[in-house]
Amino acid sequence: MFPSTPVPSDLHRWDRAAWLGLTDHLIASARPYASPGNALITLPGAEGGYGRAVDGLEGFARTFLLAGFRLAGEKGAGLDELADFYARGVATGTDPHAPDRWVRLDEHSQAKVEAASIALILDMTRPWIWDRLDAGAQERVVDYLAHAVGDDTYPRINWVWFRLVVQTFLRSVGGPHELSEMADDLATHDSFRRADGWLADGAHRAYDHYAGWALHLYPVLWSRMAGAADLAEPRRADDVARLDRYLTDAIALVGADGSPLLQGRSLIYRFAAAAPFWAGVLAEVPSLTPGQLRHAATGVVRHFTERGAPDERGLLTLGWHAPWPRLAQSYSGPGSPYWAGKGLLGVSLPADHPVWSAPEEPLPVESGDVLRAVRAPGWLISGTRSDGIVRVINHGTDHSVTDAPVADSPLYARLGYSTATVPTLDEDGYLNPVDQSVTLVDEHGRRSHRSGLRTLRIGLEGPATARIGIAGSTARTHWLDPGAPGKDHGGGRPGTLEPAGRITVYSLVRGPWEIRLVRVDDVSERAVGLRISGWPLPTPTSVLTSGAYGAASQHTPTGVWISGGYGAASQHTGSGLAPLAGLPATPGVSTHDDAGPLGRSTQVPWLDYPVPDAGEWIAVLLELSRGDGVSPPGGRAEISATDDGWQVEAVWPDGLTTHTSINESRVKEY
Repeated sequence: MFPSTPVPSDLHRWDRAAWLGLTDHLIASARPYASPGNALITLPGAEGGYGRAVDGLEGFARTFLLAGFRLAGEKGAGLDELADFYARGVATGTDPHAPDRWVRLDEHSQAKVEAASIALILDMTRPWIWDRLDAGAQERVVDYLAHAVGDDTYPRINWVWFRLVVQTFLRSVGGPHELSEMADDLATHDSFRRADGWLADGAHRAYDHYAGWALHLYPVLWSRMAGAADLAEPRRADDVARLDRYLTDAIALVGADGSPLLQGRSLIYRFAAAAPFWAGVLAEVPSLTPGQLRHAATGVVRHFTERGAPDERGLLTLGWHAPWPRLAQSYSGPGSPYWAGKGLLGVSLPADHPVWSAPEEPLPVESGDVLRAVRAPGWLISGTRSDGIVRVINHGTDHSVTDAPVADSPLYARLGYSTATVPTLDEDGYLNPVDQSVTLVDEHGRRSHRSGLRTLRIGLEGPATARIGIAGSTARTHWLDPGAPGKDHGGGRPGTLEPAGRITVYSLVRGPWEIRLVRVDDVSERAVGLRISGWPLPTPTSVLTSGAYGAASQHTPTGVWISGGYGAASQHTGSGLAPLAGLPATPGVSTHDDAGPLGRSTQVPWLDYPVPDAGEWIAVLLELSRGDGVSPPGGRAEISATDDGWQVEAVWPDGLTTHTSINESRVKEY
C-alpha cells in the first residue's frame, strides 16, 4: 500500500518501489467503485457533463492505463488477478446485452477518447489480457472499436490520435481499418508542427500541457504498437528529434518544488504533465539523460502526492492539490482526473531498465537561473534558483489565431503564468481580465480582451552577465458583452465584442522581474482609463497541508506590493508592481473569493492610469519572488525615440543597466 505520509527523503528522490506503490494504491482505491461486471468504474462525485454512463467508462478506461503500465513493467508476473479483473471488464463492456456495457463510439463522442486508452493497453498487455480473451469476447472488442473506421467526425486536434490508435490495434488483430484514414491522421498531426519541436493542439495557438501529454506522447507509444511498425519506421527519427527538442524547453518549465506550469485547460490531470519526460526515456532522446528525465517526472508526481492528491480515500478528485471542481472543464466527470495515470508511464519500464539506476540530475531551475525564449508559443521562460519559481511571460498564446478576436481565456491569454500562481478563475476573470493584463477600461468598468494578438518579437539579447529576454505583441483589443453560457472547453466566454483600441506591449525579462512597456493607439472614445495588473497571489487556505501562510498588502510611494501564497514555513511569495515611466498611476489591490485552487481567495495588484495619448509609452516593473527577503521592487526606465524606433534604458532593481532597441518596422512574423 502506498504510504499516506510523504517519504522522508529529498523532494525528488523516489525509487521504483515508490512508483509501483502509488500506482497500486490508485488502482486499488478505484476498484470498490466497479460495476458487477467490472466494466464501469463510477467514482464518487457529482455527475460529469456527459452523464453517468460516460463517467463509468472513463473510470474504467483511465485506470486501465495504470493497470496496463503495471502489467507491462512486470511482464504480467504476479499480477494475474489484476489482469483478470480488467479482462472481465473488457468482456463485459463490449457485450451489448450486459447491463453495465460501455457507451458505444457511435452513441457518444467521449467513447472515442476512452476507446483509444482501451486499444492502447490491449496492445501493450497482449499476452496477459487480449490473448486470454475467448474468441467471442475478442470479436465483440473488434465490433466495439470498429465504429472508428470511416468516422470523419473526430475533431482535428489531439483527437486524431484516438482514431489512429484504435485503427492501429484493429489492424494488428485482423480487424477492419482504413490505411488512407490512418495516413490522414498522421498528416493532420504533422500539420500541428511548429518551431523547435513544439506542437499546437490544432490550428489555433493552443499551447498547453496537451503538447506533451498527448501530442508528443502518442507518437512514442503508437510506434510500439504491433500494427504500427511499417507506418512508424519512416517517421521515427523525426518524431524523436522533435520530442527531444521540445523536452529541452519542457523541462525548464518545471518548478523546483515539482510544480508544473499552471496554464492551459485540463489541469485536473495533474501529474499527467510528467508523461513527456517518460516518453523521452522510452524514445531515448539524446539531449537529456535518463537521470534528468526521471528526476523531472518524479518531481511533478511528488508535487501532488505530498499536497493532498490522491486524497485520504486514495482517489483523484476534480482539482489541483485538493478538490476544486471549477478547475475542470464542462466535459469532466469524476473519472476524468485519471488521465493523470499517463504520468506514471515509467512503471511500464522493467526493474532492470537503466532509468532506475541512473543517478538523478537536477532540473534547470535547481542548477541556476533560467532564461529561454520559446518561439512557437511566444514565451519567455524565467526561472530563479533562489526561490525555485518558473515564470512564463506570454506574447504568443491565446487559443485563437492572429486578428481573429474572441474573449480571453484566463488559462491562455494572460501575459504571465508561473509554477507558484494560478490565473484568476472566477467569473470576473473570464469576463473582465483581472491579473497579468493590460486593459482599456470603459465607463461601465469593463476591461478589454486581447485574444487575436499578433506576436512582434521573441528572443534573448545581451552578454551572459547582462542577458535579458525581450518579447512583444500587439492586439486590437475589445470589450465583451457576455452571451448565454456555453460549454467550457477551456476557451473564452461567448458574447458580443466591441472594439476598445490597439494595445502594444513589450516585456523585458530578467530573473524575477519584468519591465513592461505599454502603448495604446486607436482608442475608443468610450475608454476612460488603462489598467496594468500584476501577478495574482493566493491568500491563506485551510486545505493546504504544510507550511505557514499569510497575506498582506501595502502601497509603496510608487506602486503596490502584496505577499501571501503557499509554500514551506518562512517562504512567502511576493508580487510587486511599480511605475517606472509615463503618466502618474493610482495603485490598488483587488480580492477575489474562491477564484483558484491554491487558496481561499486571490489578490491581484494593479496600477490605474488615465488613457495615454496615442503613441505615449508607459513603463512598469513587475516582480514575483519567494523568500524571507522579498520587498517592494524598485528600478527605472527611460524610453527615447530614435530614427527607426525607440531606445529603452532600464535600471533593474539590483542596479544593472541594460539598453534595448525597439524597431517595429523590422517586425518578424511569428
